[in-house]
Amino acid sequence: MKIFTNQQMEKYADVLMWGLKTARPKFNKYDSVLIRCELEGKELGELLHRKLVRQGYNVIFRFMMSPVLEKDFYRYSDEKQRKFIAAGEKEFYQALNGNVYIHAPSSLTHLKGIDPARQSQTALARKFLRDFMTRNEEKGKFGWTLCTFPTQELARQAGLSITEYAAQITKACFLNEKNPSGKWAEIYKNSMEIKKWLKSLNIEILRTESKSMDMEIRLGQMRRFLGVSGHNIPSFEIFTSPDWRGARGVYYSNLPSFRGGNYVKGVRLEFKNGRAVKISAKQGENYVRKMLATDRGAAQIGEYSITDRRFSKIDRFMADTLFDENHGGRYGNCHIAVGDSYSDTYSGDIKKLTEKMKKELGFNSSSIHWDLVNIEDKIVKAMLKNGKIITIYEKGQFKY
Repeated sequence: MKIFTNQQMEKYADVLMWGLKTARPKFNKYDSVLIRCELEGKELGELLHRKLVRQGYNVIFRFMMSPVLEKDFYRYSDEKQRKFIAAGEKEFYQALNGNVYIHAPSSLTHLKGIDPARQSQTALARKFLRDFMTRNEEKGKFGWTLCTFPTQELARQAGLSITEYAAQITKACFLNEKNPSGKWAEIYKNSMEIKKWLKSLNIEILRTESKSMDMEIRLGQMRRFLGVSGHNIPSFEIFTSPDWRGARGVYYSNLPSFRGGNYVKGVRLEFKNGRAVKISAKQGENYVRKMLATDRGAAQIGEYSITDRRFSKIDRFMADTLFDENHGGRYGNCHIAVGDSYSDTYSGDIKKLTEKMKKELGFNSSSIHWDLVNIEDKIVKAMLKNGKIITIYEKGQFKY
């Protein structure tokens, strides 16, 4: 069954090219770009590979582990194997200039029953490779983007047919537009106006209230808001990485999520002095507790995000964080991520941002980054540095 037309596939690959080059505008001929692709996304991966090669990039193509391979690895490996780093990987990631990930899972639950501690051991052991890419991105030497290709598994877990699921992707990524990249450039421009407005407010505290939560975060020193940067296709969110130490109150995620083979629903976190001190969930609570104990930073906030419903056309649960964290629908969404922060939300010269400075400024560090989404009707108020309190988001829209 053909999910997209040839024209839509071409446009999808072109949008990924737009995303990669927007994330890092200074790509040069013969720069190295890694494509990581799950097997069911092969058609899109091959098309993107062709376009990148024809434009003069050195492309490395890797298929991701199948569900059987991944499950066998975590089930039968010992700790030494889970921490193994192949010869040359360090040098490979240090020299990499670009990375595109095509998410197309044939299973979302194959790791259910696998001890999360085993997955955490691998994540912790490989974190330094991700850190290489982060540091190179800070220096303007690296850029990345990612997308989702529809699969029967994603559609089934979302309660949609594969045709309905593909239609959501088509709508969200503007694949029926004459010029999708131009539409993304328009969204990019609109997001810049919102970020400029937020910067002008001089925000001290953000308070998010809905029927299920009341939470405050402190923005922190030297912060800026980011969004629609090319990194995610699609992406409509406006986000920052706040000072994790200033989080307090209750956060609630009413949109389910899949992670590590587990289905999690109704996550409720109560924060005190920046850490989640009370953790519960309607489903998957034991898994949530284990994940938030992965390392010191796992129970702290790495991101705070808001999506304006006027930009995002996503209005269904997609069983995929990329789409769910950009949910538009009736009330937009906000989400937090527990775990690692984004250092590019630093408003100073990021090339001079050291690990010591990150710690002093309250940027969180962790081997995990887990987005937890709330799509309830909510009000977001900002306490400004001059003491004034204003509403910046209501009924799913920024009030700029």
